[in-house]
Amino acid sequence: QSMMISLAMWMMKAIMVFLRMTGFTMTEPELNIRPVQASDETEWRRLWKLYLEYYETELPEEIYQTTFSRILSDDPTTFFGMLALRGNQPIGLVHYVFHPSCWNIENVCYLQDLYVDKSQRGKSIGRALIEAVYEKADEAGCPDVYWMTQHFNEAGRRLYDRVATLSPFIIYER
Repeated sequence: QSMMISLAMWMMKAIMVFLRMTGFTMTEPELNIRPVQASDETEWRRLWKLYLEYYETELPEEIYQTTFSRILSDDPTTFFGMLALRGNQPIGLVHYVFHPSCWNIENVCYLQDLYVDKSQRGKSIGRALIEAVYEKADEAGCPDVYWMTQHFNEAGRRLYDRVATLSPFIIYER
């Protein structure tokens, strides 16, 4: 039995040496958050579609095209988008816009969409995307960042309760 244990330990060491030599690592690639680029359209579309599916929503192709065009625009009054990537793989997205407010002299920032791939949840990626929007808002001189979510988004709300203050406002729509 001790010979089998020794053999198993030798095999484990050999496997570890092989993995190190081939560059295998047990750690995940570093998280990178950056603005959406034109070359990201396929992956951006995949992530946004998954986000919309969560809210049981389908949109026509024209809206996908228009939204992506707005995100790529140089117009500072339209939407911005960022992707979270592990290595080269997009795993999350956020859309936000700066706009005037009657209650501030400065613009405020509305975070419209936030999505993290299901396989990557619980790894602080949503928090990192929100903090990236906070950073962009600070750079733009926006004192406030706000967003809404649906009452059943329990996992999202647990995160939001840690990174923001729940507003007492209720939203009405036409």
